[in-house]
Amino acid sequence: MTPALSIKNFPFAFLATLLLAACQGQEQPPVAPKPTISHKTAPEKSVIVPPEVAGSWKAVKIAVIDKTHATENIYTIPVGGVSRIPSSKLTISAEAFLPSFVIEGTVMTSSSNELKNPGVKVSISEDGTPVFKGWLFSKYPATHAVSHPKYGFTLVGVVPVPK
Repeated sequence: MTPALSIKNFPFAFLATLLLAACQGQEQPPVAPKPTISHKTAPEKSVIVPPEVAGSWKAVKIAVIDKTHATENIYTIPVGGVSRIPSSKLTISAEAFLPSFVIEGTVMTSSSNELKNPGVKVSISEDGTPVFKGWLFSKYPATHAVSHPKYGFTLVGVVPVPK
């Protein structure tokens, strides 16, 4: 014999039956996968110097600011060349110059040969140890600024190839 439902346990039994029926008809939401840490690096951007640009610019002028002595000296670095900075252990290499720097996808290039957004890709070493590798911009000197305790670096000019 089954026990008869009494008025005392009716609300509980009814509620339990409703909840059980509601839960059986619903799927549980999928559990989001845990984020994984990727060790992949961003694709390397390539630098393409258009031929008309490569044949037009001989050197760049970079100001080297000595923060401890509050002095600034401007050095002319040949494009594609390396210069040692006197009275220091610094060397600066001007790897590429783009007079109108733009990024198109994974390519850094120049949209024209006009000085619209001059940028120079440099490598700076101190006593043979790399200090900075990246871009210096004359119009935006704080962009990718070199963080060095004693020196600051700014692109301040360019030297065209004589015609």
